[in-house]
Amino acid sequence: MIYLQLFWSFLQIGLFSIGGGYAAMPLIQAQTVQLHGWLSMSEFTDLVTIAEMTPGPIAVNSATFVGIRIAGLPGALIATFGCILPSLFLVSLLAFIYYRYKNLSILQSVLASLRPAVVALIASAGLSILLQVAFGGAQISLVSANWVGLVLFAAAFAALRALKWNPILVMVLCGVGNLLVGLVL
Repeated sequence: MIYLQLFWSFLQIGLFSIGGGYAAMPLIQAQTVQLHGWLSMSEFTDLVTIAEMTPGPIAVNSATFVGIRIAGLPGALIATFGCILPSLFLVSLLAFIYYRYKNLSILQSVLASLRPAVVALIASAGLSILLQVAFGGAQISLVSANWVGLVLFAAAFAALRALKWNPILVMVLCGVGNLLVGLVL
């Protein structure tokens, strides 16, 4: 019975958590704390911390954590499967539709129209992060600029684009560079 409850609860979370992991948090809280009482509010805050720290989607990490806490390894597997099942179904359906109709000119037109929007969204997110790191927000001021961050950004950008270095190597070198500058200053 507990396995069915875990599966059903996390199936609902996986189905209705549109908007990403943070949008799923209220649903996870409602299911695990309020509805079933599997976790206390204190344990739920620990769950959020653990789910954010570990690699992977927050909802899936939460399902695994709650499942193992409530019913051991089988519970973790069942809760995780319940959480990812809606995504598996939708992605499989979209892949089927795409491969079946990929040669239709209207589908190619729609996808070509979406590419600039996706690039703009990624660029907007990147610019927002750069402004936050380099200037502490939206107001650009050379006095309050994080010059170390700007130099590391420029160096990383050049290493990635012009020199085609491995991104992991660039991240490690930026971290070491920032650490060395922090120790010297």
